[in-house]
Amino acid sequence: MPATGRPVSDTRVRGIVVTLAGAGVVMTIMGTVVVPLIPTLPALLHTSSAADASWAITATLLAAAVAMPVAGRLGDLYGKRRLLVASTCVMVVGSVLCALTSSLAPVTAGRALQGVGLAAVPLGISIMRDVLPPARLPAAIAVMSSSFGVGGALGLPISSLIAQSASWHALFWMCAGAGAVFAVLVRMVVPESPVRASGRFDVVGALGLTAGLVALLLVITKGTDWGWGSATTLALLAAAVIVLGLWGMFEVRVAAPLVDLRATVRRQVLLTNLAALVVGFAMYAIGLIAPQVLQLPAATGYGLGQSMLAAGLWMAPGGLAMMAIAPLTARLTAARGPKVTLLVGTAVIAVAYVAGLGLVGSPAGVMIFGLLNSCGVAFAYASMPALIMGAVPPSQSAAANALNSLARSVGMSTASAVIAVILAHLTVSLGPVDVPSLTGVRVSLILGAAVSIGAGLIALALPDHPRPAAVSAVEPLAAGDPEPSAAPAS
Repeated sequence: MPATGRPVSDTRVRGIVVTLAGAGVVMTIMGTVVVPLIPTLPALLHTSSAADASWAITATLLAAAVAMPVAGRLGDLYGKRRLLVASTCVMVVGSVLCALTSSLAPVTAGRALQGVGLAAVPLGISIMRDVLPPARLPAAIAVMSSSFGVGGALGLPISSLIAQSASWHALFWMCAGAGAVFAVLVRMVVPESPVRASGRFDVVGALGLTAGLVALLLVITKGTDWGWGSATTLALLAAAVIVLGLWGMFEVRVAAPLVDLRATVRRQVLLTNLAALVVGFAMYAIGLIAPQVLQLPAATGYGLGQSMLAAGLWMAPGGLAMMAIAPLTARLTAARGPKVTLLVGTAVIAVAYVAGLGLVGSPAGVMIFGLLNSCGVAFAYASMPALIMGAVPPSQSAAANALNSLARSVGMSTASAVIAVILAHLTVSLGPVDVPSLTGVRVSLILGAAVSIGAGLIALALPDHPRPAAVSAVEPLAAGDPEPSAAPAS
């Protein structure tokens, strides 16, 4: 049922934005919930190998990478709200599974199910495009985009506090309860999108992309453990190249592909996804560098000797800053276009890394470093949905946003591998153990600055867009209008 053109009430708009952003925060908190447990994961999961225990983290990454493009396409076909609620429910099931067991295999399976919930952010952004008034869309997208950073920043201190004061299973009960609440709220508050894509779901394409992504991300995330020249790593890398190559050949020939590769090679989409990959690297690198500096013993001469909880609290203001400056990023996007917003974001991130060379000597300095970085990321991430949705039709918006989120995830995974190698090879001895050296920290910061500058150069190559007018290609639902008949309640 088309909208009548009557304005959507402010109360309804706020309810939709708050609900979707809240769901995004919950999903990203879920992604960081096991970080405080990393040192004790082998004992908690009754395994003697830290590499085996790390599957509880890797499984979430792999599942999220697969779930985002698949859920995006299913959302375009069958309803974005329906898929958002479904992915949230899968996350709840995974959380309950983790809460009820202490064995490696079921916890790893539960963490994989939790990873499906991370599809909520691109789905939420796409719903906003379809149901909100164009004038309110830039601010709504900025808030939704910032939910990723807010959840990541708040997840560490919240998880640390719960893990220190209660059983570690309480972390997963927390995720299950919050997920269940937001699944209900989304169903009650958020209208279903009236936009649908045509065609059938590409099962072969989904299986091919899943196989290729899993092989590629296993190389990135486990290459350090297995050895970059090991037979396993090289075989998986070869498999990833072959499978993704064959998958791409198939996708350009099928009538209704999982991912419209012709759309993804459009200049604006391709460059935005490259920028997402690079900004994802820059954003995640700080999450690896700053906690190390904060928690290293003061005996090193540069470590700050903070506890896990204290380190999380020092980092938390960065996530809150992302939400606080969301209105500013929206105003800049509306006034100057998303390309300028992305350029500002990458410039601020680069400045943050350069300033970090002189700020990491105190907890307050690290906090300022994190604040600057988070502000830059807020600008960058707020611009990307506008750039993507300004270049694809509404019927492809969920799949296109999901692919952009996937690019960001690959960048984060790459940062994890690269920074881990740097900090593992540039070390100093502290009693019986080796710890990252000050040189390793500085090299990582310089790399973060260089990567951020690279993201800025990619942004410069984007076509000029004076206004993100193409972001909303359909009329929003009017206040009081029923949901479209094409989207029955689920």
